[in-house]
Amino acid sequence: MTKNYYVNGNTVRELEAPVRRDPRTRREMEEVRRRKNRRNAARRNRQRAMEMNRGYVVFLTGCVLVTALTAVLFVQMQSQMTNHMRSVASLESQVVNLRADNDARYKEITTSVDLNHVKDVAINELGMTYPKEKQVVYYSIENNNFMDQYRDIPKQ
Repeated sequence: MTKNYYVNGNTVRELEAPVRRDPRTRREMEEVRRRKNRRNAARRNRQRAMEMNRGYVVFLTGCVLVTALTAVLFVQMQSQMTNHMRSVASLESQVVNLRADNDARYKEITTSVDLNHVKDVAINELGMTYPKEKQVVYYSIENNNFMDQYRDIPKQ
C-alpha cells in the first residue's frame, strides 16, 4: 500500500489513505473474466482457421494443377484450331487458283478449234455429208437434263 502525504504549511503529514475497493461486484468480475476468456478463445480459433493442414494443402495443390492443365489444353486446342483454319484457307485459295487455270485452259481450247476447218476436213477428207430430211429423228425432251432410252433408235 502506498502512503500519501500532503503539505500543511512547512510540515508534511501522513494521510490515512482510504482503502479503495473495486466498485465491481464479484459477479461482474466473473463476467469480465468470461468475456476475456471468450475473446482469447475466439482469437485462438481464428489463428487455427488461418493455419492450413496437409490435407488442405494437397487439395489446393490438386485444384491448381487441374486448373493449369485445363488452361494448357485449352490453349493447345486453340492453337490447333488456328492451324486447321490456316490450312483450310490455303486449300481454298488453291481451289480458286485451279478453277481459274481450268477456266483459262477451257477458253484456250474452245478458241483454238476452228470449226470451219473441222467442217472442211469432215466433208472433204472423211466423206461426210449433211443429213437428209428423212434421216433426222426428233425427240421431245422434258425439263430434265437427261433422257431415258427404252428402245433402240429406229434406222430409216
